[in-house]
Amino acid sequence: MSANNKQKVPRQDSLLSGSAWITASGIVSRALSALYVIPWNIWMGSAVIVASANALYGKVYHIYDFFLLVSTAGLPSAISKQISHYNALGEYEAGNQLFKQALKVTAVIGIIFGALMYFGAGWVAALFTNSDPRSIPAIRALAVAVLILPTLSIMRGYFQGYGQMGPSAISMMLEQLARVAYMLAITYIIMQIQRGNYVDAVTKSTFASFIGAGISVLYLLTCFARQRQHLKDLAASGSHDINFTAHDFTKEILLQAIPFIIIDSAVTIFNLFDQATFNPMMQSFMQISQQQLDYYYSLFGFQANKLMMVAVSLATGIVSSSIPLVASLYTSKNNQKITQQIINIIRLFGFFMLPATLGMAAVARPLWGAFYGYDRLGINMLRFSCIVALLIGFFMVLAAILQALYRNNLAIKYLFIGFGFKALIQWPLVYLLQAYGPLTATVLALILICYLMLHRIYCLYPFDLRRLITHDLSQVFLAAVVMAIVVFGADWLLYALTAKIGRVLSAAYMLIEVGLGAAVYGYLTLKLRLLDQSLNIDATRWRKMLHIK
Repeated sequence: MSANNKQKVPRQDSLLSGSAWITASGIVSRALSALYVIPWNIWMGSAVIVASANALYGKVYHIYDFFLLVSTAGLPSAISKQISHYNALGEYEAGNQLFKQALKVTAVIGIIFGALMYFGAGWVAALFTNSDPRSIPAIRALAVAVLILPTLSIMRGYFQGYGQMGPSAISMMLEQLARVAYMLAITYIIMQIQRGNYVDAVTKSTFASFIGAGISVLYLLTCFARQRQHLKDLAASGSHDINFTAHDFTKEILLQAIPFIIIDSAVTIFNLFDQATFNPMMQSFMQISQQQLDYYYSLFGFQANKLMMVAVSLATGIVSSSIPLVASLYTSKNNQKITQQIINIIRLFGFFMLPATLGMAAVARPLWGAFYGYDRLGINMLRFSCIVALLIGFFMVLAAILQALYRNNLAIKYLFIGFGFKALIQWPLVYLLQAYGPLTATVLALILICYLMLHRIYCLYPFDLRRLITHDLSQVFLAAVVMAIVVFGADWLLYALTAKIGRVLSAAYMLIEVGLGAAVYGYLTLKLRLLDQSLNIDATRWRKMLHIK
C-alpha cells in the first residue's frame, strides 16, 4: 500500500464528526465562560461595582484577545491546513518538520508579545482604554499567559491537521475549567473573605488565563506521548520527496499564518474599535458621566458579547473542521467535491446557527435575568447581538472556505473594505442610536463582507445558490422562526403569570423555554427531513419511533 493511500483524504462525514467535537468543546467552553459571571457578579457587590468591574474586565480582555489573536490566532488553522496538505501528498515527515519549526517560532513569538504587553502596559492602556490606570495591572497579569499560548495553539493545529479534533476539543474544555475555577476562587477570596476592591479582583482573575493554558499544554503533551510511536511509523512509511530547510518552513509558517491572524482578529479589532471610540463619540454630542458610559459599554461590549459568543462557538466548530477538509480536496484538485463540500458547509452552518441565534433572541429575557438580573436595555441589546452573532458566524465560515482554497488575499481585502465601512458610519450611527450605534455599524459592515465573500466563492466554484437558499436554507429558517415564535409565546405567558422575577426563577424559565424550543425544532427537523438534507443523516428510524410521517 502506498503512502498516499495510507492517509486517506478526509471523508465527507468527517466534516460533521469534526464539527461535533469542536462545537461541543466550544459550547462547553463558552458556556463556562458565561456561567462564571453569575457568582462573579454576586461576589463583586453592588450594581455600580458590578458595572465597573464588567467594563474593566471587558476592556482588558479585548486587549488580551487582540494580542492573543495576533500572536496565535492564525496558527492552529494555518498549521492544520498545511499538515493536511502534506498528509494528502503522503509527506508526513515534511509535516512533522513544519511542526517542529513552528514550535521554535511560536516560542519566540510568545516572548516578544508577552514582553510587549508587560513592559508596554501603559502604552497599551493609553491606546485602547483612554489611559485608564485601572487596566495596567490586569494587562500585565494577562501578559504571562501570552508566553505559552502560541505554543498551545500550534499543538492543537497539529492534531487538527490529522483530522483528530478530540485532543483539541478536550484541551479547550480543560483550559476553560481550570480558568473559571481559579477566577471564582480568587474573586471569592478577595471580595468576600478579604473585603478587597474590584480592581484587585479583576487583575487577579485575569491571571487565570495562564493557569488554564498550562493545564491544556500538559494534557496535549500526554496525547503526544500516547501517539508518538504511531506518528513515527507513519512518517517513516511516507514519501520523502520534499526537502525543506528550517528557513523554508519558517517562511511557510509565517506566510500561511499571517492571513489567518488578520481574519481571526476581525471580531476583536471591531470590539477594540468600539472600545476606543464609544466614549469619545458619546461625549462629543452629550454630557454623560463615566459611570453611565461604563454601564452602556458593559451591556454591549462585555455582557451581551459574552452570551452572544456561545452561539458563535457553533460556527467555530464548522470552521475548524472545514479548513483541513477543503484544503485536502484542493490539493487533490477535485473541483466537484470542493463544490459539494462548500454546499455542505453552508447547510451545516444554517442548520445550527439559525436556530441558535433566533432561539437566543427568544429566550433573551430569562437568559439575561439569570446571568445579570433584569435590565430592559440589556435584554434588547442581547436580542440585537444575536443578529451580530449570526453574521460573525457566517463571516467566519466564508473566510475559512476562501483560506482553505488559498484565496487569503481576497478574504483580507474584503475584511479591510468592511472595516473601513464600519469606521465611516460609526459616528453617525452612535449619534442616532447611542448604545446601539456600534452594533448597528458592525451588522452593516458584516453584511457587506459576507456578500463580497459569498459572491467570490460562487464565482470560483459555481453552485446552485438559488436552490440552496430557496430549498435548503429556507426550510431551516422556517423551522427556526416557528420555534422562536413558540418560545416567545411561552416567554410572554410565563412572565405574565409572575410579578417579580429573580435570578433563580429566570434560570428556571430559561430552562423551560430552551427545552420547549429544542423540542419544537427537533420535531420540525424530522418532519421536514432537515436532518436528511442538511446533515446527510437517515432519520427514518427516529421518525418511526416518534410516529412522525
